[in-house]
Amino acid sequence: MSFSLRKDAILGCLLGTAVGDALGLPAEGMSRKRVAAMKLGERHRFIFGRGMFSDDTEHTLMLSAALIEHGHDAAAMQHALGWKLRWWLLALPAGVGLSKAKAILRLWIGFPSRKAGVCSAGNGAAMRSAIIGVVFVDEAAQRQEFALAACRLTHTGPRAEESALLVAEAASMAARRLPLHEVLPALDKLIVSDEMKTRFAAFKTALTGQKSPQDYAMEIGCGDGVSGFAPNTVAVALFTWLRYRGDFETVMRSVIRCGGDTDTVAAITGAICGAETGEASIPRAWIEGICDWPRSINYIRRVADALASENCLAPRYFWPAVPLRNLFFLVIVIWHGFRRMLPPF
Repeated sequence: MSFSLRKDAILGCLLGTAVGDALGLPAEGMSRKRVAAMKLGERHRFIFGRGMFSDDTEHTLMLSAALIEHGHDAAAMQHALGWKLRWWLLALPAGVGLSKAKAILRLWIGFPSRKAGVCSAGNGAAMRSAIIGVVFVDEAAQRQEFALAACRLTHTGPRAEESALLVAEAASMAARRLPLHEVLPALDKLIVSDEMKTRFAAFKTALTGQKSPQDYAMEIGCGDGVSGFAPNTVAVALFTWLRYRGDFETVMRSVIRCGGDTDTVAAITGAICGAETGEASIPRAWIEGICDWPRSINYIRRVADALASENCLAPRYFWPAVPLRNLFFLVIVIWHGFRRMLPPF
């Protein structure tokens, strides 16, 4: 892949992650009916018509920084990511999955990076894996090695590993714009769990029948919302990407309408779709509507530039502001919690 195409895919992947995360965040935990009633996923609605992102984007950016610093050594990358996660937890983020919290606490008490992960089938590893697929777009062995190293830092369950590999592989194929008849067999080779085998069988049938992501989600038992179980999240994300392939706007709206763990499933889907279509296909209002700081859209662009140029120095941001940002974020999350007690309007 040429430098310009690779750079566009990296930036599209990172921006797609942030946009999907920010658009899906206000709908987090809602049923598909309530998401539809409130018309969420159409525009940013986290705070005064603007968006912020959650741990899905933060972890992707931390992993990206670790890849910039140690892109030729998976063990060193894993160790560097472990330290970034330690400091991330100390900044008191608003949402921390139980498995991630346990793994990071194990890191703090002295567990080595290779042994800190806990057996879990949660989304924590899959949500940050797409960028690995794009960075190692033409290097299958490194793609798998780094995806597993990043996964096992926090999640050691076979279904989490399977999901992380599927996301990385999908992002790589999206960046290369491989046709469907090559995508499906490549994904099939990575499927090992009975849960994913069942979901992938339904996946193929639903794609052939041109069913909607909401109908597919219902078929796999997620009719009221996509759960945080990695096989569910990844299956719905991959299906939506392939169902409306190349149409970032339709992909985002459709996957958020499935309800449930909307920020994560939209972040994963946005990352894969963005890797394929680049920044040009992402609505400008969705990018410019994100008002997060100190990890901002400008910071994301600098990270993408460093990854593409194989610079060994990760971009800096004003990290002392992170705890204050997290406190502000928490206040908005609590406000959304009270808002959900009211009827949709």
